[in-house]
Amino acid sequence: MSQAPEFLRRLLDARGPSGFEVRAARVWRDEAASFADAVDVDIHGNSIATIHPDGSPRVMFAGHIDEIGLQVTHIDENGFLYIDEIGGWDPQVVVGQRVAVLGREGDVPGVVGKKAIHLLTPEERTKATRVKQLWVDVGAGSTEEVAGLGIRVGDPIVLDAGLVELAGDRVASRAIDDRIGAYVVLEALRLLAQDPPAAAVMAVATVQEEIGAYSGGGARASAFALEPDVAIAVDVTFSTDVPDIEKKELGDHKLGGGPVLSRGSAVHPVVFDRLVQAAEEEGIPFTIQAAPKATRTDADAIFLTRGGVATGLVSIPNRYMHSPNEVVSLSDVERAAQLLAAFVRRLEPGVDLTPR
Repeated sequence: MSQAPEFLRRLLDARGPSGFEVRAARVWRDEAASFADAVDVDIHGNSIATIHPDGSPRVMFAGHIDEIGLQVTHIDENGFLYIDEIGGWDPQVVVGQRVAVLGREGDVPGVVGKKAIHLLTPEERTKATRVKQLWVDVGAGSTEEVAGLGIRVGDPIVLDAGLVELAGDRVASRAIDDRIGAYVVLEALRLLAQDPPAAAVMAVATVQEEIGAYSGGGARASAFALEPDVAIAVDVTFSTDVPDIEKKELGDHKLGGGPVLSRGSAVHPVVFDRLVQAAEEEGIPFTIQAAPKATRTDADAIFLTRGGVATGLVSIPNRYMHSPNEVVSLSDVERAAQLLAAFVRRLEPGVDLTPR
């Protein structure tokens, strides 16, 4: 069985959907404070840990710390909570789940309700469930009773599913996307802190990536403020080693196969080549993923910031994305952190990353 590091367990089990990341961010910063030269948080909630701040070039690692969730939109007279999505859910996996409502007086357990299958018409049984057809039942019988529990409209909700260790080195969690990226960037910083490189390195646990497709989420603001010369975003990508996946579209990526290096779109060609070189020289297995359009990660928000940032994207193969039980291999996670550290150690002061 896998042995998940205690920090990883605490980070994945912390409850923090997009826009409400405070708890997870505190866990991340508390860990960073044990070795980083400086730890800070900005007005948006992005957490920044820095080593060798006066070094050159300036390198930014970004992994978003938010998870998808739900939010209370209405509370009816019978005490039922109506909900909307925070991020992109397949509503079918929400049905029947246990949840935690993050109220102002503490977390309140609840269950997702839906009309029983016995009461569905034949036509209704053939249709996919939508979130607006669901509700959360916390056991209350009135609006007043719900208020007494400290719940109000706008409160966030997460599925009540903690980390599970599976066979081998695999773990399952509702928050792999992308707490695992936030974990990797901090672990890479920890490796570099043991023998600081020439570069200044800033690991950032960014916020609101899951809802920031148009605004760029917290990554855009942090990249603007930190002014990195080069950046690496760390996220998850689809592990295609499960049934019914079209590898011709997504590539061949499997758990235990090492990190996935994105090529195209927001990814800078020189950064990509240097990541490949570092992986090969360090004996780190990897696969390559084509990104002919947007990467749909923090990289899209970072690479056009200010006059442009030379940006790379390293991803962890992930099964069952945006579900209560996303699955990754811990060896891929460890190798991704090692790759980021190896990449930075090969950056010399004044390095010119301009493609020529």
